[in-house]
Amino acid sequence: MNALKPKVIYGTAWKGERTTQLVMNAFLQGFRALDTACQPKHYREDLVGEALERLQYRHGLLRKEYHIQTKFTPIGGQDLNKPLPYNPRDSVTDQIESSLATSLRNLRTSYLDSYLLHSPLQIDAGTVRKIGISNVYDVRMLITLGQLRKVQVVQNRWYEGNNWDREVWQYCRDNDIEYQSFWTLTGSPSLLAHPTILAAAAKLDATPAQIIFKLVQLHDIISLTGTSNELHMQQDLAAERIALEGVEEEIRIVTKFIWG
Repeated sequence: MNALKPKVIYGTAWKGERTTQLVMNAFLQGFRALDTACQPKHYREDLVGEALERLQYRHGLLRKEYHIQTKFTPIGGQDLNKPLPYNPRDSVTDQIESSLATSLRNLRTSYLDSYLLHSPLQIDAGTVRKIGISNVYDVRMLITLGQLRKVQVVQNRWYEGNNWDREVWQYCRDNDIEYQSFWTLTGSPSLLAHPTILAAAAKLDATPAQIIFKLVQLHDIISLTGTSNELHMQQDLAAERIALEGVEEEIRIVTKFIWG
């Protein structure tokens, strides 16, 4: 199994029939990690699998060269008019096992790099490398869950509406938990338009989005990006290579703005 730790993850939500082509575009631009879910309401996990198979046979991309993350979604988050990945009358444990098996078939892989749940239940360690949860914004809940099984990944909304999830982010950083963000750009218009972000971008000939992606990477945050624009895919990946030289004061100001 691979041990890749991505800096940015390609998100596949709400792409419908375009999923296969967009995932292929993202990987051909350089992405090596993706996020999906066994939730037909918002994701086409099966089309992600089709993209990965095409990338292998047409472009020689091997499974060990990329990171796959998917999720178990409970019945409340499923569309009952679409095929369910498990029997809702089964126990939660059996639902997760069925959903996991469906994901492995959809994605045409024998293992996952990361599997996000809404509760920390045992999963075969030979099938899943990391167990995580999403949409948990209370540190006390993470502490309680950690007493049952170590949470390895947290994926949360990171945006101005929740003060950039400061407490959970800090807890994850202090406890060696991988913190992933979504809504990183769309949820923070004030950050994208912040004068110091704009100034730093102008000095470095970069985009404001690139400055934000670089900034969060420096704070141990792995961002999801679901762009369908190939230029933006390139720019999002290139953010990792930006050297923040000559903009130290701007970065200090915006860091204080976000993290206090």
